[in-house]
Amino acid sequence: MPAIANILTLEQEKNPWEAQAARFDLAARKLNLDNGIWKVLRMPTRELIVHIPVAMDDGSIEVFTGYRVQHSIARGPGKGGIRYAPDVSLDEVRALASWMTWKCAVVNIPFGGAKGGIICDPKHMSQGELERMTRRYTAAIIDFIGPEKDVPAPDMNTNEQTMAWIMDTYSMHMGQTVTAVVTGKPVNIGGSRGRREATGRGISVVCDQALKHLGMDIAGTRVIIQGFGNVGSNAAHLLYKKGYTITGIAEYDGGLYNADGIDIPALIEHRAKAGTINGFAKAEAADKAELLTRECEILIPAATENVITSQNAADLRCKILCEGANGPTTIVADDILEDKRVFVIPDILANAGGVTASYFEWVQDRMGYFWTEAEVNQRLDAIMTESFTDVVSYATSHKVNNRIAAYMLAIDRVAYTTKQRGMYA
Repeated sequence: MPAIANILTLEQEKNPWEAQAARFDLAARKLNLDNGIWKVLRMPTRELIVHIPVAMDDGSIEVFTGYRVQHSIARGPGKGGIRYAPDVSLDEVRALASWMTWKCAVVNIPFGGAKGGIICDPKHMSQGELERMTRRYTAAIIDFIGPEKDVPAPDMNTNEQTMAWIMDTYSMHMGQTVTAVVTGKPVNIGGSRGRREATGRGISVVCDQALKHLGMDIAGTRVIIQGFGNVGSNAAHLLYKKGYTITGIAEYDGGLYNADGIDIPALIEHRAKAGTINGFAKAEAADKAELLTRECEILIPAATENVITSQNAADLRCKILCEGANGPTTIVADDILEDKRVFVIPDILANAGGVTASYFEWVQDRMGYFWTEAEVNQRLDAIMTESFTDVVSYATSHKVNNRIAAYMLAIDRVAYTTKQRGMYA
């Protein structure tokens, strides 16, 4: 087992910034990266913390803390989502921003990495409170975002409506409609067709490619998915339509299992009516944590980070781990999975379909001409297929696992551009 895992405490293992930095260092070392460039790429370019007062529905004033971190803008504007959650932290946002840098470089699109978040509990906030908070946050970071600077997108607990509020607030300040300031917008105000399904679609494409690479067939391939939000439900639906057998779905409030396969369209319909996957008649209830360790060919963690750790990695019984979420596997778990010869499709490749379609949206907004959904999907499939091939080829030629190969490929591309541009003094 590589020594890198042994120098992390359990707290560091679960700290997304520490985990990201450890993986970066390992990849940079294998690349023999120039020491100066190493220092430049290891740290974010800019970190912004804002404290935003919001008038609540009951007449009180609450002050929320928000972040925007820009990791690298060497290859283009920053790109990355904004999440609303009680446990948002600067370290988490830093890590997610750096992952965005590497993700954009892996699929070779001209963006850098950024990320944002607000510490709040959106489940206990009204639509009006969320709108006022979003608009005030946008006003607080307005000098740091823009189509040529940093382009936010939806993330955990944010959506098309959130992006519409940000776009409108930014546009009001600019005195003109600026659709390209965010992606993930509603289609009628500059959003791209196919964007909502894009992350799930990208996951389905790399699963197809992994089966081809490993000489496996779709028929009989059992899939368990953790998370049934936008990413998990779209991945499940697309894989189901392709003929994969979705045997398990784990959600925050419960799980489902059917050895013969779950009827995903029926489950989506049930969830829309009931507001939960629980109570679905065509599958048996299952423990959400135990589902991760059930036997399957493909396991797709598509919820939050740190769900596969040193505590459960040895119990996984999948052949392929396809990371739909950002940072679902800790670096210590990586070592265990490598020993078990699990074929890992790392997050910075597996879930890059979302940022790729966001790039398409940004391009379409800037030229004022929009593609059909079929055109978007065709372009997305081509980029995800090519990127999978690039990562696996890099892994083979450098004799490293897929995750370190993806990091090495990404760091190599960003380092090359950084060196070409030189250091502004």
